[in-house]
Formats: sequence, structure tokens, C-alpha cells
Amino acid sequence: MAPASTTHVDETFLGGKLLIATPAIGDPRFDRAVILVCDHTAEGAMGIIINKPAAGLRLPELFEQLEVDSSQPAPDGPVLVGGPVDKDRGFVLHTRDYANDEATLPINDRIGLTATKDVLEAMASDSPPQRSLLALGYSGWAAGQLDDELVANAWLVCDMDEQLVFETDDADKWPRALECLGISPEHLSALSGHA
Repeated sequence: MAPASTTHVDETFLGGKLLIATPAIGDPRFDRAVILVCDHTAEGAMGIIINKPAAGLRLPELFEQLEVDSSQPAPDGPVLVGGPVDKDRGFVLHTRDYANDEATLPINDRIGLTATKDVLEAMASDSPPQRSLLALGYSGWAAGQLDDELVANAWLVCDMDEQLVFETDDADKWPRALECLGISPEHLSALSGHA
């Protein structure tokens, strides 16, 4: 009997984890990105960049453009660039006090992802999700692609921290995520020159 292969990451390992871009990423779209991995299977992976605000676009303006029915004013906050795929589609990361059984992808026991207009209406209602953020687009990987990028040291992986995802200023998320691993941004940059 052949030994089990250890060359690839466990197919479900990264769901609910954070990816932290290293200087080896080599793609300016992901420079200093922090991505919440929403799904990771043998077929591929998808996630949302949680620290790249869309230039000049905030939630109230987007809700007005989309004519979201609301009983309350739209929450104020940035609209994020979730990734280069499907950039005209909105994806909401939210606590699971809101869930649409047919449309919400559970990421873990506390966080879900919904991409339908009803979650926007919930955000502007009397009983919004406790925490939420909206991104346009997502980040996607074909089968084995993310595993290859991990082997190439393009990403570091850490456990999801709900406060980091929802409450930390976007500009501070990358250094804070590195701190979760005990790494300073200066140290990471220095190491990249000696890889």
C-alpha cells in the first residue's frame, strides 16, 4: 500500500482561515492583502479580500444605487474590493445572526457569506447582522492553484479573528494579521530579500 501523499494541503484545511500576502505574491492586486477563505475543496478555493477599500465608494452610496429597501439608513462604511473575479457582484461577510438558508454559505459557526440583495436589506433594517462587510468581487483559485501558491510562500495562513475581520481599520489589517503569527512587517520584508 502506497503512503498517503503529503504534498498538498488538506482539502478543507483553509476554509475559515485568513491568508496573508507575503512579498513573494508577485501580483499587485494582492499586495498586502488579507483574504478570508470562504470555501476550499478539491475543485478550488474562493475568498474575500477584507482590507482593500474601493476608491471613493461607501455603503450608503451603493445602497442608493441599488435601490435597497430599508427601514433604517444604510450603515456607513467602506465598500471593499473582494478580488478580481465577478467585480460587479456584491458579497457580504456577516455574523450568522442573519442567514438565508438557500443563499448563505456558512464559513464557520459564527460567520457566513451571502451574495443576494436580501442581505443588503437586512443590513439596512431594524435587525441587521451584528457585524458585516460588503465586497465587490471575490478571489478564486482553480484546483491545486492555492496549494501551489502556498508552497511558493506567496501566502501565510492564520486562524480567523472576528475582531480583525470586522472591527480593525482596513490599513491595519495586514500588520495585525502578521502579528497574530508573531511576525512584524519589517521582519517579513527583510526575509523576502533572502529567500
